[in-house]
Formats: sequence, C-alpha cells, structure tokens
Amino acid sequence: MCLAIPGRIVEVIDEANRLAKVDVAGVRRTVNIGLLDGEDGGVAAGDWVLIHVGFAISQVDEEEAIATRRLLEQMGVEYEQELAELKASAIE
Repeated sequence: MCLAIPGRIVEVIDEANRLAKVDVAGVRRTVNIGLLDGEDGGVAAGDWVLIHVGFAISQVDEEEAIATRRLLEQMGVEYEQELAELKASAIE
C-alpha cells in the first residue's frame, strides 16, 4: 500500500534540484519539493507537506498534518510498513 505521509521540511538542501530534508515521524529523508513550486515561491523550511514516493505532493497546515498522522497510525501494520519503506529509501 502506498500512502501519502505528512512530514515537516527541515531544510532545503539542494535549491537547484528542489530537494529538501523532511522529518516524517522521526525519520529524516530527502524528498523532491519541486511539484509544489508556484508563483508564491513554493514550500520552505518549517512547512508541512504530504509525501508520496519521494515527492512532496501537497502542502498542509500543522493541524491537518498531525490529524493525518494520527489517522495513519491507527492503520497499524500498513503505516509501519510505509515508515519502514521510507527508512530504506534514499534520494541522492
């Protein structure tokens, strides 16, 4: 199962390639934030995003991010599997 998991952008680490370090439930991974670029400049450190297969696909506020994570945690095994896959993945 592939889920969109909320995470908070810690820092933009490669502006040219639109890569950012994101914290997802204590797991830090590099994700592409380029899909969220727009006229307003896109997302930045401190923003919350939903992550799917290595890409930030939507910006959310902190309240929605926390509510989504709580809901995902209730899924149990599927959520734990998604976190395990996130830990094993890497974008270089």
